[in-house]
Amino acid sequence: MNTQGLPKSMKALVLKHTSEPPTVQNVETPQPTLGSAVVRVLRVKVISYSREVMNGTRNYQFPMPLIPGFSAIGRVAAVGADATKIKPGDLVHMDTTIRSRDNPSDVFLAGVADGYTAGSKRLMKDVWRNWTCAEYCRAPLENLAVLDERRLLGSPGEGGLGYKIDDLSFISTLLVPYGGLKDIELQAGQTVIVAPATGPFGGAAVLVALAMGARVIAMGRNASSLAKLKSTVPTPELVETVQITGDVKTETEALAKFGPADAFFDIGPPEAYQSSHLKSAILSLRHGAKISLMGGYREDVAIPHVVIMHKNMQLRGKWMYERSDIPDLIKLVEHGILKIGEKAGSHTYGSFPLEQWKEAWDLAAEHTGLGDQVLMQP
Repeated sequence: MNTQGLPKSMKALVLKHTSEPPTVQNVETPQPTLGSAVVRVLRVKVISYSREVMNGTRNYQFPMPLIPGFSAIGRVAAVGADATKIKPGDLVHMDTTIRSRDNPSDVFLAGVADGYTAGSKRLMKDVWRNWTCAEYCRAPLENLAVLDERRLLGSPGEGGLGYKIDDLSFISTLLVPYGGLKDIELQAGQTVIVAPATGPFGGAAVLVALAMGARVIAMGRNASSLAKLKSTVPTPELVETVQITGDVKTETEALAKFGPADAFFDIGPPEAYQSSHLKSAILSLRHGAKISLMGGYREDVAIPHVVIMHKNMQLRGKWMYERSDIPDLIKLVEHGILKIGEKAGSHTYGSFPLEQWKEAWDLAAEHTGLGDQVLMQP
């Protein structure tokens, strides 16, 4: 097979079992096949709950041994014979959400979880088992989005945005709320309630909604975190804040000061399934409003059914985002409409080699605010 200059072996982080820590090993370098490319991994975004996934605490299912990972920034090293656009040398965003080509409902998160269908589980086990915590990664062509390197990394004096490679990793965080906000067709000029808004994805939702032209009411438990969020965004005059107190009446009265909202975007963590914000936000919506549920709840949540029914509201669930959402969001970044890096309040706390996986995972668990990033650099 033509290796297109790829080395015979590479370093990779290998998880043999959730009861044992992963180890860095020399393994065979993957080769490009039809429909794929091999990418030299430059930066891997470390999700805040990586250690809980890999030690089995979250009970995510995936085949082992496994090279874990998440979305990444990389440079194409070799391509399959059917690649007509992507070429070696391209800087790319590698999306972790893999879908079956003949059944898009078979979907899973590469390097993290094998999904909910027999097809998704087989696809991860037999085809795309290993992911980005390695020097090289083989990925589906459709999961690679070519980035305008000159525009993104070029100097402002030459028409560039002056970002660094680390900054580009924030794209993967922004994609998640973009999927939900686009799914409910958020329009410029509308008002959207985002809750909780002070975590990594909630904060990103505020940035994305503003870039889409909306006004935002950000809800969160911590008043100082809400104040920091408002001071960080590029257009603070378009952000109002309401504290989650646990009392629906108090929250609803606070939300009412800003008038009926057009939409509600929920992205609460698993432990927030009984949070009061779910009800107070819905009670504060106008007739015909739209609701996007992207929270990671594992338990059933209570919603005001009669209000949703009488006000003709649309209630939509959304897991991740559509493939077509990726180039759309990247265009927002490349055009300078959606900021990343320091301009968006993003900060990278460290970029670690594979051997320091524990330090990376521990640090990511500590820093979960808006724009907080920990990266791995294989």
